[in-house]
Amino acid sequence: MQLKIKKLKDNARIPKRATDGAAGMDLYACIPEAITLAPGQLAVIPTGIAIELPDNTCAAFLYARSGLGVKHGICLANGVGVIDSDYRGEICAGLCNVSDKPYTIEPDERVAQMVIAPVLTPEIVEVAQLGDTERGAGGFGSTGKR
Repeated sequence: MQLKIKKLKDNARIPKRATDGAAGMDLYACIPEAITLAPGQLAVIPTGIAIELPDNTCAAFLYARSGLGVKHGICLANGVGVIDSDYRGEICAGLCNVSDKPYTIEPDERVAQMVIAPVLTPEIVEVAQLGDTERGAGGFGSTGKR
């Protein structure tokens, strides 16, 4: 499989995996100057790249970088970003600061990670009944604490 990547800005960095075992490729902030996120603030951080996925059997998913999230409270505003196979625009990371301290994002800083994963596109069938299971319609906490 090939992932085609186009630089939209001269200073953009091509994503790369930090190690051979890394599932995600680091995405870099393609910004001309540092941006400080105050507590509770949201910002859209451009990466300066666009991608072409082979077809609709896969998509790109953006996830927070664990170090930014755990150490600094910098997370993706939408939880997980979904890049559809037919999207050709710039990939941006919507970040939010959920900490109680400002955080400064520097140019070329790794701000998110991108994972390419398969996507199932099932035929949708409306039915009057669903099959029974042991759990049934039990929701949050229905299977107990342990």
